[in-house]
Amino acid sequence: MRLLLLLIVYAISLAIGLWRRGLTSVAKISIAPTGRPLTRILIIGVTGGTGRQLLVRALEQGYVVTALVRDPRKLSFEHPHLTVVHGDVLDYSAVEKAVRGQDAVISALGHKRFFVLTRILSEGTRNVLRAMETHNVRRFVCETSLGIGDSVGRMGLYYSLLVIPFILPLYFWDKTRQERLIAASKLEWVIVRPAVLTNAVARGVGRHGRKVGSFLWTVRIARADVADFMLKQLVNDSYLGTAVGVCR
Repeated sequence: MRLLLLLIVYAISLAIGLWRRGLTSVAKISIAPTGRPLTRILIIGVTGGTGRQLLVRALEQGYVVTALVRDPRKLSFEHPHLTVVHGDVLDYSAVEKAVRGQDAVISALGHKRFFVLTRILSEGTRNVLRAMETHNVRRFVCETSLGIGDSVGRMGLYYSLLVIPFILPLYFWDKTRQERLIAASKLEWVIVRPAVLTNAVARGVGRHGRKVGSFLWTVRIARADVADFMLKQLVNDSYLGTAVGVCR
């Protein structure tokens, strides 16, 4: 009983930390339309689940896509409008090369080093933001997750009390740093916080906004739907300067 109580206290303490360290306020951005269409986009994280969906859908929608890939062998995909740049997001020179000449950047950056202290998400995003500001690339759309900042607890009890505290605490802690860096930038940014990701077929985003999800039940969304929603943020200014949750 004492052990169970300690585990619950730990989970609650972590949730408070993720709430305090994550983005908890709206920094709505007002911009004047440039009139220039966003046609050339860089996608970070294309070998991951959401990244692959972003790549396919962006090309289907007519975008000219550059993909920054650490291991090109993991991307068995060819298209006349696709350029693959070999490089690591932690290598600023590689990121700078990929960002140059783009109209926008979309990031679905992730990794599976869940049990080691890492700053891959935050430091990789720092390089992206720096390169974008250097080359005046204004629009940045980034995937993080529900369960951070003012969305703490909204993935349901199973994730809030078990998965995040005991499997993903270091991963989510780095996501809070990632969000803070984005919010501190001078870019036109949108942070997209999906629910638990699945490989289901696209059915559309059921709910989106700052207060989506559930404090009790596990909420989910297809990676394909997240990709569609992220691509829409390239031309929709409604959520500029905010972290928006998405789920079915």
